[in-house]
Parts: sequence; C-alpha cells; structure tokens
Amino acid sequence: MISLSNLKDFKAKGRKFSCLTCYDASMAKAMEIAEIDTILIGDSLGMAIQGHDSTLPVTVADMAYHAAAVRRANQHAFILCDLPFLSYATVNDALINSRTVMQAGAQMVKVEGGAWLAETVAVLTRNGVPVCVHLGLTPQSVNVFGGYKLQAKTREAADQLIADCKAVVEAGAAILLLECVPAQMGKEIAELFPEVPVIGIGAGVETDGQVLVVQDMLGLTFGRVARFVRNFMKEQSGETAILDAFKAYHAAVQDQSFPAKEHTFQVEL
Repeated sequence: MISLSNLKDFKAKGRKFSCLTCYDASMAKAMEIAEIDTILIGDSLGMAIQGHDSTLPVTVADMAYHAAAVRRANQHAFILCDLPFLSYATVNDALINSRTVMQAGAQMVKVEGGAWLAETVAVLTRNGVPVCVHLGLTPQSVNVFGGYKLQAKTREAADQLIADCKAVVEAGAAILLLECVPAQMGKEIAELFPEVPVIGIGAGVETDGQVLVVQDMLGLTFGRVARFVRNFMKEQSGETAILDAFKAYHAAVQDQSFPAKEHTFQVEL
C-alpha cells in the first residue's frame, strides 16, 4: 500500500505519481489493478455522481459513504478525501469532520483555501490528520471567483499564491494541490517545497503528481470540457477499455507525456 512517505520518496527521486477521483468500489478495484498511486474521494461527486451544478451541496456524510466504498475495494492507493463546503469553517468543525472521513477509510483530508487555513492545518496535523491544501482555483469558492477561471495570472497574484503555500506548509500541510494555474506556477511551487509533494490539475507537467476527475478522463463529460482534460478512454477499445485507460493515464503521468502543452496554461509572470 502506498503511503505518504512513499509519495515524498517519489518526489525526491523525480518519479511522478498518478491520482484520480473515485467514488465507488468497482472503479476503485480497477484503479488498484492499474496501480494508480493515489485516489481522491472528491466533492466533485456533487456534479459527477449527484447531478448538482457545483460541489456545494455535498455533505460530510456523502464523503464518508463514498470513502468507505473506495477503501473496501482498493488496498493499493493512498486515499485523500475532501472536506466539503463549510465543513471546516471552524477548527472544531474540521476536527469532528476529519474524524468522520478518516474513520471511514481516508488517509488524508483535503481542504481548500490559503494562509487563513494555517491554524486548522496545524491543529489537524497535531491530532494525527495529514492535510492536503488545495489552492489556485478552489471550486468551493466558485461564487466568489465568479466562475471557473485561471488563477495567479499576474506576478502579484502569483506571489500571493506562493505566500499562501508557505503559510500552510509551515503549519504542517503534507501535500499541496494546485488547480488551474499557469504552468510556471506549478513548476515554481514544486521546486520551492522539496519535502512537500505537489499535485496538479491544469498546473503543468512539472508538478510531482497529476489528478483528473475520473469521468473527465473517461470521456463522460457532457458539454464544455476543461482545457486540462485528456480523454484516455477514446484511445482504448475492447472489454478492458476502462482498465486500459487507467493504465494509460498512469503511464502518461509517469513518462510526463501528460499533461502536454495543449493541456496547460502558458502565462509569462
């Protein structure tokens, strides 16, 4: 079973690692066979599974239910689980809700935000809860951003993102996840924190790991497809197509053929 220590070792050795969202036992078993390194039980299930137009309606009970299903079927991947909208508004909320998802099977919680999360990160870490902090485009704040847009597009905004990363890492964040930022930022931040694995989604090829929503990489997104998505399913055929798509994704992350330039945002900062 892959652990947080393994992910840190991967980073030290320059070995890229794969991550996919997962919400059920069947997909979790297929990902185990394909040797996907990490799984995120994402609050993206609000849209991908429940049919909402955002992640905001997802509850802690939803997250725990899906985390338990995934954990039962997959004994290979390191499992991260989102704390959903307003479930960590206070440190006490964060502690109680982290206990719920960790007892369900998660090995790390993921929260969205910046420097303001430092106290929460420190308290969770002190209580034995590893924390991944999600920065850049944070979907739980979509109503603040006014939509799903590229973040850190100016040097000032980039410097603020770096400051936020420093604050949460100093508080104990064990992993950073960057979404929808210029490729240059993914590279800068991955290099800035040699002890902290950095996962990217729309953050360039030079982060330490890559994550995609499983429905996106299987071509099950209807309507607008984000720039950073690659459909691995259309490259496969036959009765093992889904499993082969997972294997192809894992290999493409490791050999750095994904994300390619067309999947990244190139901005001079």
